[in-house]
Amino acid sequence: MAILIGVMQLKMTYPLIFRCFKYLTLVLFAYVITGAIVHPALLTTVEATFVPHFELNKEFIGIVVAILGTTISPYLFFWQSSSEVDEMRAAGATTEQERRGTTRKELRAARIDVSVGMLFSQLVMYAIILTSGSVLHSPGHAGIETAQQAAQALRPLAGPVASVLFAAGMIGTGLLAIPVLTASAAYAVKEFFGFRGGLSESPRSRPTFYAIILVALVVGVLMNIVRIDPIQALVVTAIINGVVAPPILVLIALLARDRRVMSEHRSGSLSTALVWVATAVMGAAAVMLLVTTL
Repeated sequence: MAILIGVMQLKMTYPLIFRCFKYLTLVLFAYVITGAIVHPALLTTVEATFVPHFELNKEFIGIVVAILGTTISPYLFFWQSSSEVDEMRAAGATTEQERRGTTRKELRAARIDVSVGMLFSQLVMYAIILTSGSVLHSPGHAGIETAQQAAQALRPLAGPVASVLFAAGMIGTGLLAIPVLTASAAYAVKEFFGFRGGLSESPRSRPTFYAIILVALVVGVLMNIVRIDPIQALVVTAIINGVVAPPILVLIALLARDRRVMSEHRSGSLSTALVWVATAVMGAAAVMLLVTTL
C-alpha cells in the first residue's frame, strides 16, 4: 500500500515537475553556444558533417547504431501512442469508439509538434558532438568515461562552473525522462500481455500498471547503487534501441499504408519512402554490428 501511495504522489506531482524542469533542458543549448566559442576549423567541420569518417570495426559501428538508436528509440513508439490515448481519455473519450477518427487539423498539429521537436533535438545533438569533439578530442585521449569528463566540454563557456551547468541540464532531462521511460516500459508490457492501464487511470484501479513503473524505478536506482558505469550503460542501451527499432519500423511502415487501418489517413509516398530509408539504414547498421562482433 505504501508503494502505491508513493507512485500516486508521483502521478499527482508530475505536471508540476514537468513545468518546472522542462526549462532546465534549455541548458543543453549551452552546447550550441560553446560550439561557436571554440571556433572549430570550418572547412574540416563541414567536410566531416557531410562526408563522415567511417571505420569497419565493432567499436565504430556500435557508436553509429547507438546514435541511430537515440534518434529513433522504440520506447517513443509506445509512449507517443499511449499518451495520446490517455489525453483523449482525460478529455472524456473513455471508449474506443469515441476515440476513433481524427481531423486534418489535429494531424497537422501533431506533424508540427514532432517536426519542431526533432529539429531542436538533432540541433542539440549535433552541437554536443561538435563541442565534445573539439574540446575533448586530443592525442592519447581514451574517451569519455565519467560525467565529470563530459562536463568539461562546456568549460570554454562556463569555466569553473562547467560541471554545475552540465549537472543542471542532466537533472532537467533526467527528471523529465524518468516518467517517460518508466511509463513506456509499463505501456509496452501491458500491450504485450493484453491487460489494461494508463496514466489517465488511478494506481488503485490499475495496480499492475503502476507496479511495473515502480519496478523500472527500482531497477534504475539499483544500477546506481551497484555503481554501473552510467556512460557505458547509456551507450549499451542506445545500441539495444538501434537493434530493436528496425523490425518495429517495418511494422509501422506497413500499418501506415494499410487502408483498412488508416482509411483516408494513410501515409503519403514521401513519408513512406523516408520511413523505409530510415529502416534500411538502421537495419544495415545493426547487421554490420552483428557481423563485426561475431
